[in-house]
Amino acid sequence: MKPRISIIGGGTSGLFLAACLDTTKYDVCIYEKKASLGRKFLVAGDGGFNLTHSETLSSFKQRYTPSRFLDKALEKFSNDDFRSWLEELGIPTFVGSSGRVFPEKGIKPIQVLNKIKTYLIEKGVQFKFNKIFTGWNKEINLIFNDEEIVDSEFVVFALGGASWKVTGSDGAWLDVFSKKGVKIKPFKSSNCAYKINWNKDFINKHEGTPLKNISISIDETIQKGEAVITKFGIEGNAIYALSPKIREKLLIENQAKVFIDFKPMLELNTIEKKLTTSKLNITKTLKEKLKLPKPAIDLLKLNLTKEEYIDSKTLANSIKKFSIDITDLAPIDEAISTTGGIDLSSVDPNFELKVMKNHYCIGEMLDWDAPTGGYLIQACVSSGVYLADYLNKKELS
Repeated sequence: MKPRISIIGGGTSGLFLAACLDTTKYDVCIYEKKASLGRKFLVAGDGGFNLTHSETLSSFKQRYTPSRFLDKALEKFSNDDFRSWLEELGIPTFVGSSGRVFPEKGIKPIQVLNKIKTYLIEKGVQFKFNKIFTGWNKEINLIFNDEEIVDSEFVVFALGGASWKVTGSDGAWLDVFSKKGVKIKPFKSSNCAYKINWNKDFINKHEGTPLKNISISIDETIQKGEAVITKFGIEGNAIYALSPKIREKLLIENQAKVFIDFKPMLELNTIEKKLTTSKLNITKTLKEKLKLPKPAIDLLKLNLTKEEYIDSKTLANSIKKFSIDITDLAPIDEAISTTGGIDLSSVDPNFELKVMKNHYCIGEMLDWDAPTGGYLIQACVSSGVYLADYLNKKELS
């Protein structure tokens, strides 16, 4: 009889682990708390199914915090490997203008998930639904729904983080691991909206307006992209990538000062020259010569004195480095992803829990962070494939 591998969680990490495990060597079963697989995988497809990113692997690996933790997994199964695997499965992909990778137009997220599920069924992977992991018994067997006991030679947890509870990723398992002696960290929002106390008149006029082709910086970290002005504050890919630094500042100083460059493609002296040489009034110059959007112009007017606004040098500096104060994170359930969960010191280089032999943790339940843009899904995929390769090579006693 083959040894059993029980995978707890039917999200991205669990699915790709199962897809790459040797089912001639192991019996493989996925236990999922919901009635279907890949709920968060499907939600990630809303507004465009961004599977990974096309940048070089060396750049790709630098997107993660802490650095180097996922290097071996990403090297084992890179973004290029992921695209090739999908192609073999009948899911061709293309690179968008931002470098992000998507299924070819017309292919919906549910179709991708169904192809993966079909592949797993053909491999002989089993599925058990509506199974909520609630702990272990004295013999270290798994307990589901407080009563069902499962004996398994190997256990892999792929329980996700704590964002988007509707998908089943609620982080309720954290206390169960803590009681077992596993070091944990509280969950915190990442890739989320950040609170800014906007002027009431400003937000009434500009709520929901995007600021396109900008860059936002904190300390030495700079991210280009766009951000959307919301009643709560600001959100979008230009701010998401700064999440680790923002959280650090909020923890230490209770606020985080970030700087918007409204014209990252123009040098400071170029902007100052346009302001100085224009024969139009200041506001028309900003609008017509510098193509600044109305929200940016209104922010400058609100935050500069009249003397500063008409001074070309001061105004140019504000266009290139406009400061805003972030005072809080959005609630966890409104975040795209979370940090926290299983402390990285609790697992060895092969993701095995140090206090529990033959128990592994992969994916977003571990305390790492990454921006949006395909990096979250790729890390979950790569960690699943890496562990599958390790278990496939493992000598059984």
